[in-house]
Amino acid sequence: MHYFTLPPLREELSLHRGPVQAAGEPSYTLEDPVRNQFFRIDWPTFEVLSRWSLGNPDDILLSLQADTPLDLERADVEAVLKFLNDAQLLRPDPLASSAALAARHQAAAGKWHTRLLHHYLFFRLPLVKPDAWLARMTPSFGWAFSRGFFLLTLLALVAGVALVWRQWDVFRSTLSGSFTPGGLLAYAIALTVVKGAHEMGHALSAKRHGCRVPTMGLAFLVLWPMPYTDTNDVWRLDRKDQRQQVALAGVATELIIAAWATLAWSLLPDGTLRDVVFPLATTTWIATLAINASPFMRFDGYFVLSDWLDMPNLHARAFALARWHLRECLFGLGEAPPEYFPARRHAGLILFAWAVWLYRLTVFIGIALLVYHFFIKLLGIFLFCVEMSWFVIRPIAGEFKVWRGLWPRIRASRRGRRSLVLAALALLLFVLPWPTRVQGGALLKPLQVFPVHAPEHAQLAGLPLGEGARVAPGQVLVRFAVPENGSRREVAEAQVERLRWQAGAAGFDAEQRARSAVLREELASAEAQLAAVDEESARYLPRAPFAGTLRDLDPELRPGTWLGRNERVAVLVGDGPLEVTTYLDEDAVRRIARGDRAVFHADGGAGPALRLRVAGIDRDATRILPASLWAAQQGGQVPAREKGGAWYPERAVYRVSFVPDAPADEARAAAAGHAWRGTVVIQGAWEAPGTRFARALATLFWREAGF
Repeated sequence: MHYFTLPPLREELSLHRGPVQAAGEPSYTLEDPVRNQFFRIDWPTFEVLSRWSLGNPDDILLSLQADTPLDLERADVEAVLKFLNDAQLLRPDPLASSAALAARHQAAAGKWHTRLLHHYLFFRLPLVKPDAWLARMTPSFGWAFSRGFFLLTLLALVAGVALVWRQWDVFRSTLSGSFTPGGLLAYAIALTVVKGAHEMGHALSAKRHGCRVPTMGLAFLVLWPMPYTDTNDVWRLDRKDQRQQVALAGVATELIIAAWATLAWSLLPDGTLRDVVFPLATTTWIATLAINASPFMRFDGYFVLSDWLDMPNLHARAFALARWHLRECLFGLGEAPPEYFPARRHAGLILFAWAVWLYRLTVFIGIALLVYHFFIKLLGIFLFCVEMSWFVIRPIAGEFKVWRGLWPRIRASRRGRRSLVLAALALLLFVLPWPTRVQGGALLKPLQVFPVHAPEHAQLAGLPLGEGARVAPGQVLVRFAVPENGSRREVAEAQVERLRWQAGAAGFDAEQRARSAVLREELASAEAQLAAVDEESARYLPRAPFAGTLRDLDPELRPGTWLGRNERVAVLVGDGPLEVTTYLDEDAVRRIARGDRAVFHADGGAGPALRLRVAGIDRDATRILPASLWAAQQGGQVPAREKGGAWYPERAVYRVSFVPDAPADEARAAAAGHAWRGTVVIQGAWEAPGTRFARALATLFWREAGF
């Protein structure tokens, strides 16, 4: 058996009692005051360290067997030695430590580009050493931790919310009007003040429990400054409630500010002071609840949850368990889990890990896009690639690297082979062409439609036809009566007759011959006026321009009813063909062609279902929608904006028209002479799903890469 002497521990280390574990075992906290680091150790490790001065693993094992019920082996002592060596808790050897420490430092620092990347992604800038003045000022803030102040703040919160509810319209209008350069500056100042108070809350709470606060400063996450407070000393506390009080102190401070600011805004009169407290009453709630209280990043909510579950390094342990579970689900390797937990906690940690991954994926992509748009284009593209590579691609590549190391076992596993086959099939489905279906909102209507509108100052004189009546070309549809039209026509006819007589008699009168040119102009003007009267009169006696059926006649209309200008009275639907129209974007239009088959389904299922063929595709994008019913705001499918009564598409859309595949009579019977809104499904060209993804990616790259 190999005998060796254990290296001594560093003299400045100290040991503190930790919280009791879930199984009832005690735990301990090992403090490294030089680096301000703390290590949670279990009972067996504590017993080994208590006998470390014996200097030999065998002597330690004999002492443990004699004094404790623990049954440890030599490998357990060697595991403790490895932990102490990796954590740099052993006293350095003066003969060999220099080279070892230099090598360790070089390995930890990495290459120059790695150091540069780490400093860009995250670094800390200590600004003050507040421990001394915190010790002097903490007693002055004892009232902030009292039960009376808590109840008073709770009362202020209830009163403030109630008063804001009563002034909700004013509050909402103030909020919507604050998104101006000056308002955004006020929000930035308020956020800075609140975050400073947040860190002071941590520092005062830690100092109140006797902990040391060595530094406060700024931490930069992707060059974004955030204040921080070093409260690692709270790990010396063996009471969970005290550690949680320190962790929650920052959030509590922000909520206190928000509660009193909300009440102040409700009570203050309009003016500068009310404008000052408004950002505090709004940004504080959002910044606290959405950021600091979240357990998905290493902010206050994470440390509270970690301490409540009594699981230090919660993220790392949950991630390890989720990665193990993923490998077992995919490959069935039969490996032991990294840690054993009760069934409910086991499942909860796996779900928590996946939630954190999805949350971080969203946040990191958002940060990458923000960095891309914040800097100049060339630098923005580079930093975007750095962000995506480090935060998104790097963890995924690390997991694939582990799979590569397990490849012989994966290939030998039955479940692994099945997962590989399913992955290959999914890849084939992604790259092989499939028949595509293009879907869009559509409108089915007769091609010949003649709406009958009332002219100005019109009175209904008669309804010669009823709902659904057959109409011949030229037949009168509705009769409108306007009393002054008859007198106007009589005056115009008399004037035309008089001017014609004068023009005809001009040859017998020298004076009239001199005025012949003037008479001809007056006659032309009078005839034009008579034609205008006749044209206007025709509007009061509308006739059918084509054969069809009268529809949508208001059953409550009676002769003698006065109608408003352009009020619709009825619609004449012609006997011509039907037309189906839709508007599709560029990607959808690329996958269809004239002659492709389609199906129209009316909304609600109560209308017709017709088989169609693509009849036409506009070559140019539509600049203005023909009617508001196509706009998404009006129930259509085209995102559009309204300006001056016209609707302009937000993106390029193309008009596509269809004709029924059925005989004309059958199609008209199905439509029943009405216009129908519905959905059209087109059988497009065969295309691989990956092609569409690659095209969209190439389009995005081409658009954003332009300088």
